[in-house]
Amino acid sequence: MSRYKIIIQYDGSFFSGWQLQKDKNTVQGEIENALKIITDSKERITIKGSGRTDAGVHAIGQVAHFDIDTSLKEEELKNAINYYISNHCKIMSISLVDNNFDSRYDAIKRTYIYQLYAGSSILYRNQAWLVDNVDIRILNLLAEEILGEHDFLSFSKYDPKKNNTKSTIYSSFWEGNGDLFTYTISANRFLHHMIRYLVGTMHGVLKGYFSSEHFNSLLHKPRKNVQIHRAPACGLQLLKVEYD
Repeated sequence: MSRYKIIIQYDGSFFSGWQLQKDKNTVQGEIENALKIITDSKERITIKGSGRTDAGVHAIGQVAHFDIDTSLKEEELKNAINYYISNHCKIMSISLVDNNFDSRYDAIKRTYIYQLYAGSSILYRNQAWLVDNVDIRILNLLAEEILGEHDFLSFSKYDPKKNNTKSTIYSSFWEGNGDLFTYTISANRFLHHMIRYLVGTMHGVLKGYFSSEHFNSLLHKPRKNVQIHRAPACGLQLLKVEYD
């Protein structure tokens, strides 16, 4: 049995998220079905991803691994999987790895981007959150506040089973290019909905719904079930996952 690492790109608009769900189209489900066909297996071939993306969230560099017996060479296996999955998902690379490799637990850094588009756009409506206006100076002042280790309980979906809600943020900044504004954030781990809550609250400060002091209070005095806005899934993309 050999273990393979794959890097996957997908348009989340066409999927009900990464994780396998009954009677729903998911990225994990599509790839697992392709592997069953390729290997002529009657059993499920489980793929483990570096993390679960929600419905509507995109990926440029999602990483996953699986174990199979096959005589196909790596490039042949990649082409075979791509043949049996939809055009909304593509295996970008595949490689043999050590059988101890774990795409989730061995990851040391994950990087996401979130896109805001100032105005209306047909082209960006599934790739960005369409907003009225953007003050990148304010956004970057807020983004700088979260650098380092913090407890992000306020900025995540509350889970009573999760005891540790701390993350270390390695980079957090906004860049503008015309009407498109991109937030880049890297961390050792992300909590459920964490980036979407951060972006939603930053945008709330821009709109005057919250003050920057309130944003800082949520960060430095974490509490559960805070009533803040969650940014739409369409603007979020998993850019890359890094390993030692």
